[in-house]
Amino acid sequence: MQARYHGEKGGGRDEKGGRKTDYAGTAGTVCEMTAEIPGTMPEEAVPEETAAPEGKSGERKIMTAMSGGVDSSAAVFLLLEQGFDVGGMTMRLLEGNLSDRDVKDAEEAAKTAGIPFYVADLRERFRREVIGDFIDSYLSGNTPNPCVLCNRRIKFSAFAEHAQRYGYEKIATGHYAVSGYDGGSGRWLLKRSKDRKKDQSYMLYGLSQDQLAKSVFPLGEMTKEEVRIFAADHHLTAAQRKESQDICFVPDGKYAEFIERETGRPLQPGCFVDASGKVIGSHRGIARYTIGQRRGLGIAAGHPVFVCEKDAKRNIVRVGEEALLFRKELDVSDINLIACSRLTGKIRAEVKIRYSHGGSPAVVEQTGENSLHIEFDEEQRAVTPGQSAVLYDGDTVIGGGVIV
Repeated sequence: MQARYHGEKGGGRDEKGGRKTDYAGTAGTVCEMTAEIPGTMPEEAVPEETAAPEGKSGERKIMTAMSGGVDSSAAVFLLLEQGFDVGGMTMRLLEGNLSDRDVKDAEEAAKTAGIPFYVADLRERFRREVIGDFIDSYLSGNTPNPCVLCNRRIKFSAFAEHAQRYGYEKIATGHYAVSGYDGGSGRWLLKRSKDRKKDQSYMLYGLSQDQLAKSVFPLGEMTKEEVRIFAADHHLTAAQRKESQDICFVPDGKYAEFIERETGRPLQPGCFVDASGKVIGSHRGIARYTIGQRRGLGIAAGHPVFVCEKDAKRNIVRVGEEALLFRKELDVSDINLIACSRLTGKIRAEVKIRYSHGGSPAVVEQTGENSLHIEFDEEQRAVTPGQSAVLYDGDTVIGGGVIV
């Protein structure tokens, strides 16, 4: 893939002969970025998951984020088998029985592994930095992805801070993703996992270089089925535990009702309008709807209509035929670049506009310090403000940002 990047160092092979990844210098000359992360990393940069133990101190100590589920439990045992000095810590994020059960399950898993166990009380910070943002985003007409924000601000920030207090410089999670240090560019890279169905690199695009340098993803080269088999072989009770598919603080998926409870105010009703601006009905609060929604609108239009646009300032929801959902261009703000420090000129990339999106080819241009413009080769359905657009070069995450 031909691309223009501002890299921090020149291209070249890593110290162990990994594949060459060329980045532009400050002049922003045309360069080539490979689609694969080098298979090996300089030993001084990070303890590889397959590296020989160097004693139980410093970077050999890893704190694993534990939920009591199969992924985090398997991650602990994998790290122990590789000779790391492993601790386990769970994050108390919510009030009530659900959070208490998670703490209990995590503690039991840590006891089974024979590792020290800690609890980080992050309820206030989680409420302020994740739940608060979630509510504000919905009320402003967007459809946010709180998991992306939680990873950046809580799991790889607040959690890491607590781990350091106990002498653990690195953290591990049960995310399905691969990270590695590229000696040629001098940057940490993020890559899709082996299990494409479970891959979570999309959710991790917001991580900084410092966060990636301190993080380990033991499950990145395994499939979910392989993880379950590993857990069963190690007699972990979480091996067949059912996974939650919902946002942790809204387990029933009723976002509007959650927002009303948290704010203490009912959502304000407003108008549905058609493409011409004509009022054709009443809505029950702008946060109840998302782009592309068809069901639950309560509009007798005589033909299928979909939510095409939300205007929070005017409190209107624009609906129309499905053809109005398709667009080729979008803008992105609040960007984070991983593979390079800046895009120079236009580049080709595969772009995902939501977690479940398969990704589509596009031309991407950085239009400001914190913004991108993306033009797809083909129109995309239901581009949704508040969701993230994540750029890939093959399996490697270039970066991403929030759709505006």
